[in-house]
Amino acid sequence: MRIGELSERTDTSRRLLRYYEEQQLIVSTRSANGYREYDERFVDRVMQIRGLLDAGLPTRIIKQILPCLDKPRTIHFPDATPEMLATLTLERDRMTERINCLIRNRDSVAEYLDAVSGEQRPADTDRPDTAVAGPGPA
Repeated sequence: MRIGELSERTDTSRRLLRYYEEQQLIVSTRSANGYREYDERFVDRVMQIRGLLDAGLPTRIIKQILPCLDKPRTIHFPDATPEMLATLTLERDRMTERINCLIRNRDSVAEYLDAVSGEQRPADTDRPDTAVAGPGPA
């Protein structure tokens, strides 16, 4: 697929896709006319990259953990330094904290929606100005 289609399918700008390519997070081949061509698997890859960037990981770390995103997983890091492992541990813990916060916020919103939905009554029975007058005394 060409860059425009990848951009649309991942809701990622073409400029950002070219940046990912510069950072060696994704790769393209070139067609005879020079257009970038991407494999179908890069749709998921771009979504994973965006999620990791949103979680706060820098591209240099994402590049190192990319083998973990592919299947089959062949993980071999000859350059995994203690500093990198410490950074990844901190980032994992930070992501866990954010996930827990999101879960608490989601549960609070759900609780609010349940409370508000349970209190609502049909509009016609709530307002005196919509009451229908019955027949008068006979």
